[in-house]
Amino acid sequence: MSTIVLFEEKRVRRAWDQATQKWLFAIVDVIAVLTDSANPAVYWRVLKKRLTDEGSETVTKCNALKMTAADGKQRLTDVADTEQLLRLIQSIPSPKAEPFKLWLARVGYERLEEIENPELAAQRMREIYRQKGYSADWIEKRMRGIAIRDELTDEWKKRGVKEQRDFAILTAEISQATFGMTPSEYKDFKALASPKDNLRDHMTDLELIFTMLGEASTTEIARKRDAQGFPENRQAAKAGGTIAGNARRELEAKSGTRVSTRENFKALAQSTPKALRPGKPKNT
Repeated sequence: MSTIVLFEEKRVRRAWDQATQKWLFAIVDVIAVLTDSANPAVYWRVLKKRLTDEGSETVTKCNALKMTAADGKQRLTDVADTEQLLRLIQSIPSPKAEPFKLWLARVGYERLEEIENPELAAQRMREIYRQKGYSADWIEKRMRGIAIRDELTDEWKKRGVKEQRDFAILTAEISQATFGMTPSEYKDFKALASPKDNLRDHMTDLELIFTMLGEASTTEIARKRDAQGFPENRQAAKAGGTIAGNARRELEAKSGTRVSTRENFKALAQSTPKALRPGKPKNT
């Protein structure tokens, strides 16, 4: 599980290592926080060489994981657990060192709490959306959508789909069949330029509902067909998305209103009625 957390408004990428039950943090992100360096990658490269020359175990024991970079692509990134970071911080002169140590301790404690009580993670996510200005009804749909998405990806993993690239292709098949647009096309449709923008955080209630229908249908079809491997699951994804697409077209025909809308988060946060105004999607 990979996520992003904030320290003083700066993002720090992290991934949960199930085997060791530890958070792994992107080292370049930590350096960006502590040093305000214009090029954290270069800073880390120089520091890494110096520590290696000194025989430091902090560097030799660091692993590299694929994480989402600023351009939206998956790139290998050096990571470190909390203990390794605390050692590394000693080599970086920074007035932010002590506050960052406290932040690390809090982040680790929160994860342990969430393992004991998974509901806490959901509560924290709800609070984040609430602070951003989303309505309670929208938040509940978004949370339900996350659960359905997790169930689908777990099903894909059980059925031999492992690569993130394959996940993206299957997701695009569902979206294409549901809305007539792939996720990247949908982001363009909503004028979401930043790679950091999460498309689903900019969807209206109805868009979320049909996204859930497409993914839940795909999960059910994959199970009933006992789909194995990428090709069979791709067919299940098309079938699941088609079910949602047919339902969307039927609703649009009966209501005279388009489901897909160009409205994004700003409109969603201001008022639900405005967010549900019809957009001008592609003909599908």
